[in-house]
Amino acid sequence: MCSNYEPIKHTQSNWVRNNLGCDLPESEWKEHVFKYYLAPFVFFEDGVTRCELGHFGLIPRWTDPEERSAFAQKTHNARTETVEIRKSYRSPWKQRRFGLVLADNFYEPLYDISGKRSKPTPIYRSDREPTAIASIYESFTDEATGEIIRSFSMLTVNADKHPLMSHFHKPNEEKRSVVVIEDRDLHNWLNATHEEARVLLKLSPNGYLDADLTEPNSNQLSIF
Repeated sequence: MCSNYEPIKHTQSNWVRNNLGCDLPESEWKEHVFKYYLAPFVFFEDGVTRCELGHFGLIPRWTDPEERSAFAQKTHNARTETVEIRKSYRSPWKQRRFGLVLADNFYEPLYDISGKRSKPTPIYRSDREPTAIASIYESFTDEATGEIIRSFSMLTVNADKHPLMSHFHKPNEEKRSVVVIEDRDLHNWLNATHEEARVLLKLSPNGYLDADLTEPNSNQLSIF
């Protein structure tokens, strides 16, 4: 499952405007995002499609302020099989707070045949356009500071039989993949009913994503 990624860049603002009808935040964000970092994500609110910065790792409104960072370390991915029943995720799912994470690359560990060595491997759209990853999100106002706290979790599905995503993670472990939303379904996802959302929670088509599957060697260090 994805624990870090390279988010969309300001130079790709036209893609966001043309495909989603909103603008990227004016604020800056990190070139490589890890858990709890702030990054742009897209959501539909009060009849308007918006793109704002949010924390990578969903933070429920009932989380104590001093525990938000630690909580986000555990909620960066949400399994689609249990998202509607897990305490951390069930409220955003029930209220259909569906969002999109916009990434240039997302990373997964590629292991050698021994399962002892791995390398962080970027995965990207074959056409090199930004990858839109289905997410759920939370948004609330901090009572003490008045700050709006936004956060999100990427949704994942089983990828044991996917031609690309089945190559990642340790041998003999379940393979998982983030859910990639194709351009034609971006607005459909943001406005989906639960039934419509379930239809879109699927693996990417064969050839839609690409990555270098060369096995790691001793000179390649893992960040996983």
